[in-house]
Amino acid sequence: MKGTRSLQRLLAPKSVAVFGGASAAEVIRQCRAVGFGGDIWPVNPGRTELEGIPCVARVADLPGVPDASFIAAPPSATLEIVRDLAALGAPGAICFAAGFAETGAESGAALQDQLREAAGDMAIIGPNCHGYINYLDGVALWPDQHGGKRVERGAALISQSGNIAINLTMQQREVDFSYVISVGNNSALRLHQYIDALLEDSRVAVIALHIEGIVDAAAFSESALRALKKGVPIVALKTGRSKRGAEITMSHTASLAGSDELYSALFERVGVARCDTLSQFLETTKFLSIVGPLPNSTLGSMSCSGGDASLVADCADRLQMETPELSDESAADLKALLGANVDVSNPLDYHLYIWGNHEKLNRCFERVLSNQFGCTLLILDYPPGDGNAAANWEISERALIDAVATSGERAVVVSSLPETLPGYVRERLKAAGIAPMQGIEDCLFAIRAAATVGAAQNNLEKLQPILPREDADGEARTIDEPSSKKALAEFGVSVPAGRTCSAAETVDAANAIGFPVVLKAVSSELSHKSELGAVVVNLADADAVRVATERLASDFDQFLVESMVQSVVCELIVGINRDPTFGLTLTVGAGGLLVELIHESASLLLPVQREEIRAAIQSLKVHKLIDGYRGQSAGDLDSVVDAVEGIARYAIAHNDSLLELDVNPLCVLPDGAVAVDAFIRTTE
Repeated sequence: MKGTRSLQRLLAPKSVAVFGGASAAEVIRQCRAVGFGGDIWPVNPGRTELEGIPCVARVADLPGVPDASFIAAPPSATLEIVRDLAALGAPGAICFAAGFAETGAESGAALQDQLREAAGDMAIIGPNCHGYINYLDGVALWPDQHGGKRVERGAALISQSGNIAINLTMQQREVDFSYVISVGNNSALRLHQYIDALLEDSRVAVIALHIEGIVDAAAFSESALRALKKGVPIVALKTGRSKRGAEITMSHTASLAGSDELYSALFERVGVARCDTLSQFLETTKFLSIVGPLPNSTLGSMSCSGGDASLVADCADRLQMETPELSDESAADLKALLGANVDVSNPLDYHLYIWGNHEKLNRCFERVLSNQFGCTLLILDYPPGDGNAAANWEISERALIDAVATSGERAVVVSSLPETLPGYVRERLKAAGIAPMQGIEDCLFAIRAAATVGAAQNNLEKLQPILPREDADGEARTIDEPSSKKALAEFGVSVPAGRTCSAAETVDAANAIGFPVVLKAVSSELSHKSELGAVVVNLADADAVRVATERLASDFDQFLVESMVQSVVCELIVGINRDPTFGLTLTVGAGGLLVELIHESASLLLPVQREEIRAAIQSLKVHKLIDGYRGQSAGDLDSVVDAVEGIARYAIAHNDSLLELDVNPLCVLPDGAVAVDAFIRTTE
């Protein structure tokens, strides 16, 4: 909480100290332009004044403790200034300078460590950042141009890229930003701390994040859930989506679960709306700021063009959104209103027969809205020029506004092209409480995202933060297959009946277990026995066991004899991998030979709930086999979920030591699920 309070004071200061020359002068100009009414204290030992304000030479000469400081000085000087401010009791500062960890050099990383040490309890934004703009209170600790304006409420933007932050302030999408914060290297503050501070400001409608990486994913998940609870949606644009360089591991699991899939799993888990493009990012932020989360993603659409209606239908299909049929009552009323030449459907092409007629348009829109879709679109593309050229378009606007007021339903105006919704129209619609959406596909994406946030809010009691990442220090060791299976069996995972024995004992073991059996060489150095010929399956009698043992005995002296699992419906792989960002993560995918052939998996973060495991398995193509593909025997999905739950419990219990775990295959049976092969790698 102390860090949150310091950051809140930094973001809404009554007094500001600016350190430096040209960049500091620009900060003063930007503060004045945005209407800052507090004290500004320039600090520069080589100047007598800055932008008409007398300078002091050093921190000790300041007339008081500044609530916020903007430091535009070289790295070494920045460190000295931060130390002096910390000694003075200043709550926070912005470090504009580059030359820290972003350089990739050891010297830069060392400087950043020194900056954290010098700051102590101060809230430090940066280094290598542009600072922030508070459009609510009129503060611009920002040494550059920007395109925003003062607002009473809006979306808070947190961006790890200063240039993207600048660009987004200049958008022509009618997104009101309450804060724009360029965080740079995140030397002292983490993303969750910004979220927590912004959640304390009731004027923040949405939190929009441009993310290059998250340092503390568990803390982020907790803050995201707090945002859900407070009713503040989070929208994220995560850049750097390529798969991480694969570490050299002994299992298939690491190659199945890339970091981007894990970010998607994190966002989905805590109700963050993930976007793929800047355009989606802006439209989703705008929609959530004005309309808010939705109860579902069902879609109604109205236009005076069959082409527009087809575009909506095609886009909805790509995004897997429903366009339900109109109710019989509303369809009959629309048919009577629009005439015999109009095919009444959803999406609706109402033609031009009622164009320019407020009364009939209003009745038409009311009848469509009565179907209570998650959101309804009115598609309007405006002619160029001033409002005099678009009188009929304004009639349609007013008809929709009146229909929304009467029905209480959610509707937006959307142009098929971003540039065909002029600024004066956007402002007029927003003033009436109607979101002015630009681009059909981005609009539908935003509606689907808003429904995702709504579903998470409704399911809040079941949502959990992710498991904190722990460091698994110590020398790595691999546990052999029998020991791995025994460890998993203690957590409820079914394994075949088996015995570990010497070469001389394999036949006796097989006779005791019952045929058919499987013979496997046992060694902590073996992770893929079948590829090395160290496993022989379906041995039907003692002679077959004897022959197989003799073949392997020249290379191995310890063996595992197991009951042969039969009537297998399909094979899965279940793995645990240690990700540098997320810690232990769970992967479920097509197993056995299908690992390489299909390379299909779903990634989950721990702890995981039964419903999440079931949904992940059902998302796989191989689930068709479990479901009884083309009349074949179905698999026992409940037992599969039980097995994955047991593996997850084992991982959580060994969060401080487990490096990776591989169960491949997990054989799905008509009445069970059995871990046929397993290995665990852990630290001492």
